[in-house]
Amino acid sequence: MAASLPRLSLPPTAALPAVTSSRYRPDLAPVPNRRRLGLRLHRSPVVPAAAASSPSLLSSSPQPGSGIGDALGGVAIFSAATGEPVLIRDLWDQNEGMAVVALLRHFGCPCCWELALTLKDAKERFDSAGVKLIAVGVGTPDKARILAERLPFPLDYLYADPERKAYDLLGLYFGVGRTFFNPASVKVFSRFDSLKEATKNYTIEATPDDRPSVLQQGGMFVFKGKELLYARKDEGTGDHAPLDDVLNICCKVPVA
Repeated sequence: MAASLPRLSLPPTAALPAVTSSRYRPDLAPVPNRRRLGLRLHRSPVVPAAAASSPSLLSSSPQPGSGIGDALGGVAIFSAATGEPVLIRDLWDQNEGMAVVALLRHFGCPCCWELALTLKDAKERFDSAGVKLIAVGVGTPDKARILAERLPFPLDYLYADPERKAYDLLGLYFGVGRTFFNPASVKVFSRFDSLKEATKNYTIEATPDDRPSVLQQGGMFVFKGKELLYARKDEGTGDHAPLDDVLNICCKVPVA
């Protein structure tokens, strides 16, 4: 019998009990409205020669008062390990530290599990280059722990953004069309083996109770301190940033 992969579907409400936790307090993480901040991701007209072929390299000099690094740093997400809120700016050295911030889809998405496994396999390369890996997914910390335990994935590098505040700030795509009908998602079918490997212990119980959250797309960002070096928004489900592009950016930039 041919192997099958988990379906991408909206879970029935009854199958997902409400989450109650004294630690999970999204009210501790107020974020200014992205439009009010005037944040925009601008393509840079001048790029380093080594990265000139990358369509995802963005301006490293946001306009004063609307810096993406500063704004993102003020967002609070939740540690999968402890359930406690933490500001993004506290996760790496904001002066010279290098970080890969991978915004996954929701924790119940099979493609999220596949990307998490890819990042886990690349973690040794990130570590050797002095780059901090930060994986963020949509859902509560208990949903993140389901993925971490079953995949498995190191808890110390996994975070939850239940209200999708970082996603909204960065303007990542959201909606039915992007999730289920975008042509970019076709490439998922070329990765059958990696999806099969990543989802061998998959469970739909990792899906957020907030059903609209399953329509959120992800993206990949590389920072040096507060400076944005690379950004790519997923066009559709499973349209992940090429790992080689990420490694070429973050592992070739000198780390102080």
